[in-house]
Amino acid sequence: MRYNPLGRTGLYVSELCLGTMTFGGDEGVWGRIGRVQQEEADALIRASLDAGINFIDTANVYSGGLSERILGQSLKNLGVPRDEVLIATKVYGRMGPGPNGAGASRHHILAQIEASLERLQLDHVDLYQIHGFDPTTPIEETLAALDQLVRQGRVRHVGVSNWAAWQVAKAVGIAERRGLAPVASLQAYYALVGRDLEREIVPMLRSEGVGLMVWSPLAGGFLSGKYRRGSEGGADDRRTAFDFPPVDLERGYAIVGALDGIAAAKGRSVAQIALAWLLHQPTVSTVIIGAKRKDQLDDNLASVEVDLTAEEMTRIDEVSRLSPEYPGWMLDFQRGYRGIPPRRGES
Repeated sequence: MRYNPLGRTGLYVSELCLGTMTFGGDEGVWGRIGRVQQEEADALIRASLDAGINFIDTANVYSGGLSERILGQSLKNLGVPRDEVLIATKVYGRMGPGPNGAGASRHHILAQIEASLERLQLDHVDLYQIHGFDPTTPIEETLAALDQLVRQGRVRHVGVSNWAAWQVAKAVGIAERRGLAPVASLQAYYALVGRDLEREIVPMLRSEGVGLMVWSPLAGGFLSGKYRRGSEGGADDRRTAFDFPPVDLERGYAIVGALDGIAAAKGRSVAQIALAWLLHQPTVSTVIIGAKRKDQLDDNLASVEVDLTAEEMTRIDEVSRLSPEYPGWMLDFQRGYRGIPPRRGES
């Protein structure tokens, strides 16, 4: 397991991060994602820590707070020293009725950090993330509330999730100008079948020194290795019950076909190759993996052992690369005026 700095902070996070969205699900969407209960969660967390993972991600909205509660109890059950594990959670989703029961307002943020810390049985979290962009709350108000939590010691670093490039860049500028806690990270969807963030977000992250936490690196299981052209998941399959994130199936099957060949040659799983490709991307700070069962977790953990050759990276890139879009293709063309070659993710 390797460890990477989270953006421009001094915090080093494991290249794989354990995601807990599968914890506690019962009815509705969370039950379709996973129903991992306390004993199973303890085993998954223990295996992750033993493999070198030092970073665990959750959110208040996962199973209505039950994911946080199970995670907090696991840390206590396992006797994990607080300074040996980094805990990230999020705020934004609906946690109560009424117009102020969701969002990124000062009111909601200050109320929800208290509830999250109680469920986690912690006095602070290492990373507190705004789980979505709130168009009704000024970014200044959100950042000031987060800065207050950092100054109080209840939060160590702050980040955002599912924000557009311009939104992150604006937040970075406001925080710097006003002397507020800087935006350390962006948590975003990134997978071989979903490389959209390479158009605008990846260049922005490089420019501003913001770390990238990847969610759904296997595209909701599409890159797990069990999906082939003409095959469909069973009734208990996650993508059958909850088809998310969206995948262009024709393009996706072509990508899986290329991964199949590389995986077979290396004696690895398709999922391991898909994860290894992400771990080879220089912008990525950590890749969040989630599991319902220990065998799934073990397979994902083994991705850190996979080295991809330059030729294999090229083969994967060719079958999965984005189609050109403006202004990307124009910016790439004009780089030639200065004799600068194109960079991955900027064309």
